[in-house]
Amino acid sequence: METRRITVLSAGLGVPSSNRLLADQLAAATERHLANAGYRAEVQIVELRDYAVDIANNFVTGYAAPRLAEVIAATEGADGIIAVSPVFSASYSGLFKSFIDVLDPKALDGTVVLLGATGGTDRHQMVLDHAMRPLFSYLRSRIVPTGIFAGPQDWGNTDDGGSPLSARTERAAAEFAGMLSGADAARRKPAAMESLPFEQLLAGISAGR
Repeated sequence: METRRITVLSAGLGVPSSNRLLADQLAAATERHLANAGYRAEVQIVELRDYAVDIANNFVTGYAAPRLAEVIAATEGADGIIAVSPVFSASYSGLFKSFIDVLDPKALDGTVVLLGATGGTDRHQMVLDHAMRPLFSYLRSRIVPTGIFAGPQDWGNTDDGGSPLSARTERAAAEFAGMLSGADAARRKPAAMESLPFEQLLAGISAGR
């Protein structure tokens, strides 16, 4: 069974966090849809608030602490990313953007990305199309058509006992899983550059190669 590596980025600041709750629902639905398609999902959930200090230090020093470096590597090496941010001032949070800024700008080229956001009012739902989608378009990611915004009214149950988010979550996850499926879905990483001994490089120059 083929594996698809998925990194889930949750930029919520509180505990518990509606942002994390949405991220978990999207991840669980994606796992189900991938399993139905014959794939195994390898999911890593990242709470960005746990790395806030390391992210800030990275900007100052230009160096990623070991645990932040691991998260960066997992994000850049993922086949798919579920990116969920709370809304602040009609845009994604500063913490979310700061983490994206420490990534290699070319690393998410071709990565499949499912967008999610949470906010205190439905007036913020356009953040998906006016802030998050342009950000990942700039990074040349493959963005799932359906994004999910969850407001306060989405966390209760309907008369039939279901969640108002269920249908939207399932649709977005199905699209995400569909884009991750298939022979060409796994991202092709460039081959690692081979480090040759100095003497061999010098010999190649001397020989005119």
